[in-house]
Amino acid sequence: MNLALKVYVGGYLLACVIAIVVAFRNRQTISLFSTGYREFMAAPWKLTSFAVAASGMTWIAPYTVDPTWDYFDAAMMSLLTFASAPWAIGTLYLFLRRKASASHAYVAMCCWLFSASWCYDLYILLRDGQYPITWLPNIFASSVLYICAGLMWNLEWRPNRGVILAFMEGEWPQATAQANFIRILGYAMPFMVLVAVSVLYFVF
Repeated sequence: MNLALKVYVGGYLLACVIAIVVAFRNRQTISLFSTGYREFMAAPWKLTSFAVAASGMTWIAPYTVDPTWDYFDAAMMSLLTFASAPWAIGTLYLFLRRKASASHAYVAMCCWLFSASWCYDLYILLRDGQYPITWLPNIFASSVLYICAGLMWNLEWRPNRGVILAFMEGEWPQATAQANFIRILGYAMPFMVLVAVSVLYFVF
């Protein structure tokens, strides 16, 4: 591993340590750790779509043309994405609207990069003893999927409003009694298709 990569790895490991400290200090206000967020993510359609997507990506991983993709990193990245992407994307949107603090946005950005890239890089480094040559394109490819997941699992239907992105509502993240996947399906489908096409691209 050359010097530039060593600096990069050291930089993001330090960034992760700082994010853990910031998250711990702000644990009472970061909604990622709240009961409301867990209930928000426990909607049956979200759990079902996650189970289908994660199972498919994990099962197909060893059959792709990418030798760095295996059962473990596919499952790990899927789980981290489900757990953090809806919160991270929503928090970054609120930060841009000046409705979330810089400390929250920093933790969200680190969650994004760790889930979509850094955890994969470190796993391959430990598994193979060398840094993956695919680290840079993986950041962009996995980030697209991460954003799609964050947006899709924030879809909600509200009476008199129709389908919205939940983080645009003041009480986000909170579970709603009006969860209706049939009404959401048409909006969720483009995200599902994009993920499926991306995975099939690596297979064929």
